[in-house]
Amino acid sequence: MCGIVGYIGLKQAYPILINGLKRLEYRGYDSAGIALINGETNVYKKSGKVQELEEFAKKENIGGTVGMGHTRWATHGEPNDTNAHPHVSEKGYFTLIHNGIIENYSQLKKKLISRGYSFQSETDTEVLANLIEYIYLKGKVTPEMAVRLALSKVVGAFGLVISCKDTPDQLIAARRGSPLVIGIGNEEYFIASDATPIVEHTKSVIYLNNDNVAILKRNELTLKTIDNEPASLTIKQLDLDIGEIEKNGYDHFMLKEIFEQPKSIFDTFRGRIAADLSEITLGGLLDVMDKIEKAKRIVIIGCGTSWHAGLVGEYLLEEYARIPVEVEYGSEFRYRNPLIYEDDIVIAISQSGETADTLAAINLAKEHKALVLGICNVVGSSIPRETHAGVYTHAGPEIGVASTKAFTAQVTVLAMMAFLLGKRKGTITDEEYRKLIKELNDIPGKIEKILEHNEEYKKIAELYKDASNALYLGRGYFFPVALEGALKLKEISYIHAEGYPAAEMKHGPIALIDENMPVFVIATKDRSYEKIVSNIQEVKARNGIVIAIVTEGDTIIKKMADHVLEVPQAEAALAALLAVIPLQLLSYHIAVMRGCNVDQPRNLAKSVTVE
Repeated sequence: MCGIVGYIGLKQAYPILINGLKRLEYRGYDSAGIALINGETNVYKKSGKVQELEEFAKKENIGGTVGMGHTRWATHGEPNDTNAHPHVSEKGYFTLIHNGIIENYSQLKKKLISRGYSFQSETDTEVLANLIEYIYLKGKVTPEMAVRLALSKVVGAFGLVISCKDTPDQLIAARRGSPLVIGIGNEEYFIASDATPIVEHTKSVIYLNNDNVAILKRNELTLKTIDNEPASLTIKQLDLDIGEIEKNGYDHFMLKEIFEQPKSIFDTFRGRIAADLSEITLGGLLDVMDKIEKAKRIVIIGCGTSWHAGLVGEYLLEEYARIPVEVEYGSEFRYRNPLIYEDDIVIAISQSGETADTLAAINLAKEHKALVLGICNVVGSSIPRETHAGVYTHAGPEIGVASTKAFTAQVTVLAMMAFLLGKRKGTITDEEYRKLIKELNDIPGKIEKILEHNEEYKKIAELYKDASNALYLGRGYFFPVALEGALKLKEISYIHAEGYPAAEMKHGPIALIDENMPVFVIATKDRSYEKIVSNIQEVKARNGIVIAIVTEGDTIIKKMADHVLEVPQAEAALAALLAVIPLQLLSYHIAVMRGCNVDQPRNLAKSVTVE
């Protein structure tokens, strides 16, 4: 869960590296460092933000046309200057940066200590640097061969950029599990953990596959495997604009991304819904739709917000396609010896496409011969390449660590899948099908109406910014929304919050309710409306504070709740896409008022690429 950037070419490397690290800071912000090669290798690293590294480097020698940079989210060793990357081998031959975890680092470290090596940091990365150096010096091999031999002994995940002082005009990159992309310029190459630092320099990129090694010189790129087999990869063009990774006048990326949801939802169904709103076409599933249609069970796998989207998908697929659905945490799925059948359909959901637990679950499902589909936002990432088929969400880059537009885009894809399967299976009529498509087509405009009330949400946030706890309640489709609302609040404001099915309140959480407890209730009109009204009455009877999300024109709940936030009328299956918006905005404003770093909340990173 770290950010990697590297450069070799004719330009000065430092500006490219430091600006690249700023773009990658959402991937890790415990510490940052750079290595610049200019006759000698100069390494500068600081705990804290990239800005602190930039201030420190102002008084240092920052010349050089070859270099690497890293922003860290700590796994092994606390965030400090010593544990920050890059790491240099004991005798100074190798410098490297690393994203991932070396699982057998302890055993490797013991062997190296027995052979006279000592260590300065607590990291697994320094072990790898010394292992490469040991093989290089003992075996009298090339730097590239030393890297490949060392990686053949490694258990775990890695995205690496490596330099050797004996070959100063060369960088070596390698990946297993952790993503790496190489940008191709004119007598120059860029290396990064995702495309955000590259897009302003080139649109031509290569995505490395697992166990690929790239040897880069200014005018030469050689690709091979760790086993020294030639590797051939396709050059792809980035469909990404620099404006998409800028704040564009918003105070935070999270606020920008909340306000982008009308567009991101539209872009997710654009080209997939016929112009006359009569049909849905999911091109990425065309070859497997017959098998999906015949499925006896669908298993949805995700982590965090993607798991919440999967829960909404469970309701959608069971209601409209009438297929049993189970929703699993990726982190639990592989460790509980799950039952997976060859006729199962497994759907893996991930914004980044690099979530380590979800990838591990995909591999397990494939071992059991299930058909595995992906719902993912990042083109070229690991999950689309590891799954048999899938659908991109087209939400655009999501820089804020707390996911917002990815959630609504994922639910949009799941809704389209459910409606299309229902039509093909005959579990919904043609009339219902067309009505649902029209309802989905109307969602972006309805979200725009909700966003017009941003100032109203800000006033409510002011009242509850000092709360210690919060409860979120919902029924049916709105239970996952309650979970997502609670997650957003605790992620970015550090207020303890829990989401519950409203009917479960009486089975424990009601004990928490008093005059200091804000209770957020999703209470738009659907078949469980009368039940949720009763739940609100139960909260008010215990002096709880009720902030209710209601359908426009609701008069019943308005008489009971302390605050009501209206959303437009929508089909129950799609109302979750509307109800989540006020909860996102309330969490955002509460966090800002509490002085929290909204885009980079403590202890969190955007892409969880390690287990």
